[in-house]
Amino acid sequence: MPKIVAGYDIYPTDSDVDMDEIITALPKVVPEGVRILEAEIRPVAFGLKKVFVGFMIESEDDDIGTRLENSLRAVKDVENIECVTTGNV
Repeated sequence: MPKIVAGYDIYPTDSDVDMDEIITALPKVVPEGVRILEAEIRPVAFGLKKVFVGFMIESEDDDIGTRLENSLRAVKDVENIECVTTGNV
């Protein structure tokens, strides 16, 4: 199975959420076979922010995408996630 690179936008529940805490929580929740390549806070609009995270998915598990998305949604203060890029390496 080829390696997959995926980028996700992670949106907080509120504009007062500490975005660094979301970034800090990510390594603790991503499933085995997934590596974080980058994580950064990006502006959205009107003072709102999101976290963009790039992942390398190296697992051959057919459900790895679902498991990754469920783990991201489970992070405290995360309201929504969106896969914005994917590609094979």
